[in-house]
Amino acid sequence: MTVHEAVADRKPAPVPEPLPAQVVDAHTHLDACGCLDAADVVAAADRAAAVGVTRLVTVADDLASAHWAARAATWDPRVFAAVALHPTRADTLDDAARREIESLAGSDRVVAIGETGLDFYWDAAPHDVQREAFAWHIDLAKRTGKALMIHDRQAHEAIFDVLDGEGAPETVVFHCYSGDAEMARRCADRGWVLSFAGPVTFKNARDLAEAAAVIPGDLYMAETDAPFLTPHPHRGRRNEPYALPWTVRALAALRDVDLDTVCDQVRGTAERVYRLPQPTA
Repeated sequence: MTVHEAVADRKPAPVPEPLPAQVVDAHTHLDACGCLDAADVVAAADRAAAVGVTRLVTVADDLASAHWAARAATWDPRVFAAVALHPTRADTLDDAARREIESLAGSDRVVAIGETGLDFYWDAAPHDVQREAFAWHIDLAKRTGKALMIHDRQAHEAIFDVLDGEGAPETVVFHCYSGDAEMARRCADRGWVLSFAGPVTFKNARDLAEAAAVIPGDLYMAETDAPFLTPHPHRGRRNEPYALPWTVRALAALRDVDLDTVCDQVRGTAERVYRLPQPTA
């Protein structure tokens, strides 16, 4: 059984109370959520919109999902895509894969290069191969002028080393941010954006809570990373973009600001980072 299949077996999270203002799910995986075709994507976007999550960025982790995400972003105007090969699949980034990712990245509906980066948790691809693939994706982000969406798992300093060595693109996003407040300040000093997912709501995530409190209001976003990382109090259930309001409400509490302000901040940052058009009526 694959990870996606295991998640699919879980009971879905219940529907939260709608947010008072619109927000963007800055990182989700609609294919892993079980979406297969246009009807599924529209239905997922409808469920999200009903609670105030009016736009979604669906993200690739391998070549097949990159093709799927780019197509899915044409099926509903509320859906956008990011394309790359996940660092655990870095050893599949051959010349043919590079050509395909480059071609997909040229679409107007593809708003980011990701998720790419380094993963030193899973023993999947050698670290030097991951670094080489990460460097290539950094260059692609520069050439396309699109945001670089980073996967960083137990690799904080190595991520900084590669970004410094290659020269970071104009827009850098740490997807599912997992660092502490000190790292958040280092990122903020460089103008890099932190995207917070369900773990920021977990009771034992003290470092994340402190990071969420110190990041400037124009440098953070909210994401689900669905179907994974369902927010408290429904941790362990199947996640989907409609569950984002729990994370947004947690960010408001951690930052000690009103919910409307947090909605405006996470939406505004996502619109700027991904250059999103205004939602259709």
